[in-house]
Amino acid sequence: VCSTMAVTSWIIGVLLSLIHLVLLLPLPFCVSQKVNHFFCEITAILKLACADTHLNETMVLAGAVSVLVGPFSSIVVSYACILGAILKIQSEEGQRKAFSTCSSHLCVVGLFYGTAIVMYVGPRHGSPKEQKK
Repeated sequence: VCSTMAVTSWIIGVLLSLIHLVLLLPLPFCVSQKVNHFFCEITAILKLACADTHLNETMVLAGAVSVLVGPFSSIVVSYACILGAILKIQSEEGQRKAFSTCSSHLCVVGLFYGTAIVMYVGPRHGSPKEQKK
């Protein structure tokens, strides 16, 4: 099961990257070749193109929704079930230990997915460029 999950995630990652690469290669870049970001990220590269990037931006949004929002929703639902199970524990000490274990993991998951969702799924216009960095 673990091997299947790992291989599936690798295949999805490679396919998503390949789609972005195939859509990015034919674009002409006529402005500065300097990426205004901390790392070479797809939306920052698309801003350098001097052609219509609507299809590319749509694919970035579709990929982000499928790769970020879907798994994050599954994690939230599973944690709701875990919370229900924790509340059924009779002892307060047992509940405290279970909440302690789950809260740290939930903070890490929220930090990772939350920042990625805000960056890729959030509004495209209206926020300053420096804020996206």
